[in-house]
Amino acid sequence: MNEPAARNASERRDAAGGATGDAHASGDAHPTGDAFESARTATYAVLAACWREPTERLVEAANDGELTALFGPLESVELHALRSEYARLFIGPAGPPCPPYESVYRDRESDDEFGEVLGPATMAVERWYRAFGVEHRPGQRDLPDHVATELEFCAHLAERGRDDRLDQFRDEHLTRWVGDLCDRVEAETRSPFYAALARTTREVVAD
Repeated sequence: MNEPAARNASERRDAAGGATGDAHASGDAHPTGDAFESARTATYAVLAACWREPTERLVEAANDGELTALFGPLESVELHALRSEYARLFIGPAGPPCPPYESVYRDRESDDEFGEVLGPATMAVERWYRAFGVEHRPGQRDLPDHVATELEFCAHLAERGRDDRLDQFRDEHLTRWVGDLCDRVEAETRSPFYAALARTTREVVAD
């Protein structure tokens, strides 16, 4: 994982950057750098990589059709344009339209404004990570309740065969806020890639 990173589960892949190799689950190629035990593990890992800041490897995977099995046909993407849209949607400069943090949605007092980061939801997520030996990797910047980190934790659980705990984590956390995030992304984005990512993530989390 990236932040916090599960060193004991994810050193074999670079899910943050999209990785340098192809991974396969049920015969499909994925831009996450390793072979996974199950399609469910690969699905969550690929989604996590796609919610990170775009890399050349991610663009190659999208343009080479490696993401088609998960997203359906995608239009050609370009790295600079994808990075610009990522920054506009998720970083700012003056408050992004689609903040990718659970606490911002879960810990707000009204639907008209976002809550603060590092709220009670963040602390609850961190307790899950600690229970499974997941820790921050030095140098990682994003918060524990970033959507990519939560999805990568789901991949971590799936890889260990803990589908029961994955479902519990998903129900306690992802299902409570990811729909709101994906709705905002679909409404705000100018990129078919991020529209497809939001749609697919909503479907996977709700499944």
